[in-house]
Amino acid sequence: MPSLTLAQLAEQLSVELIGDGQHVVSATASIDDAQHHQATFFNDKKYLASLENTLAGVVVLKPEYADSFAGNKLLSNNPYLTYALIAQLLDTTPNLSCGIHPTAVINDGATVADSANIGPYAVVEKGAQVAEKCQIGAGTVIGENAKVGAGSKIYPNVTIYHGVEIGQNCIIHSGAVVGSDGFGFANDNARWVKIPQVGTVIIGDHVEIGANTSIDRGALHNTVIADGVKIDNLVHLAHNVELGENTAIAANTAIAGSTKVGQRCTFAGCVAVNGHIEIGDDVHFTGTSMVTSSFKDAGVYSSGIPAVANKEWRKNTARVRKIETLFDKVKLLEKEIARLMDDDK
Repeated sequence: MPSLTLAQLAEQLSVELIGDGQHVVSATASIDDAQHHQATFFNDKKYLASLENTLAGVVVLKPEYADSFAGNKLLSNNPYLTYALIAQLLDTTPNLSCGIHPTAVINDGATVADSANIGPYAVVEKGAQVAEKCQIGAGTVIGENAKVGAGSKIYPNVTIYHGVEIGQNCIIHSGAVVGSDGFGFANDNARWVKIPQVGTVIIGDHVEIGANTSIDRGALHNTVIADGVKIDNLVHLAHNVELGENTAIAANTAIAGSTKVGQRCTFAGCVAVNGHIEIGDDVHFTGTSMVTSSFKDAGVYSSGIPAVANKEWRKNTARVRKIETLFDKVKLLEKEIARLMDDDK
């Protein structure tokens, strides 16, 4: 288990330490649960009571709250970011494998770096390339002519289809499928004729893809995921979707084909996005939004209907059904008011 003194943490993270520099921490925890060997953070004044009572070995907080805690503290203008960096330094997540497991199946035409780790029953097919310090989990398939960049970590039971390109230092979680066929069919008198999907998926550096997420390959052009994109579990990206740098997508969101998304966008849970539209930079959709048209201007957008008591919902739904009749009545009233105003002239 890794451990660091507070002096070492302060030096590595370039933050100010107030307290015992020789105190050792070896883990992270929430402010309410943290013990003397653990680090935590404080970022919201509504948790002041928790700050006063925490048993944490060190708390990361903003300078203006330094007097609110008597124990060891690291001063940071962005406590949550500093906490994230501490969590990385103290991370105990095990490596997926050590070396190449004897049950792994690696085609003679594949290229696997000496420093790569390939887990049990993983498959690396012809022409595939696995770069330095990659970790390929048990049962994962790296398809023909696929490429996995240096330092990338692919958890067990991931399927990377043929020709997919994955950048450096990416993380792909279990059950994800990258490069499956997009939903492309032509209609022949009610009979569906498959259109081969001849594009691929290009993934940049430092991308994370959640468990059981599915990313379709392009129909003609490629599906493109730019550097720094973070994708949660159970997300679906259809063929030819393009995501700009540092965009983040929460679980159960689906983006239909050929939609282009800009940089630094965020999609909360269960957002549904129409195909063939364009989302600009710094656009943010709240949970359950239905995105049916392009949004090119930066901002926050919503369309989900919050849950209410069933009785109220039934009443509102009944009223919505009468909206056309109400609209007609309003138009008649407008005409009548206009007529009366003309009569008064």
